[in-house]
Amino acid sequence: MSRGRGKRLSADLKARVALEAAKGHKTASEIAQEYQVHPTQISQWKRQLLDGLPDLFEAGQSRKEPTTEEVTAP
Repeated sequence: MSRGRGKRLSADLKARVALEAAKGHKTASEIAQEYQVHPTQISQWKRQLLDGLPDLFEAGQSRKEPTTEEVTAP
């Protein structure tokens, strides 16, 4: 017996749900009921969010500032 594919959720929705879970104002069960996803899935998204935050700030430091010529060039 093959399993059917679940519903596809946008990255935007996953991010909003994970952020709401990270804030801690509601339980995972409350959020799961609101968005109709499993509480375990919310915990996984929250973990991905928290694990990825340091990389977000590291990536910002490695970018170089554009030179004046690059900004004013046609």
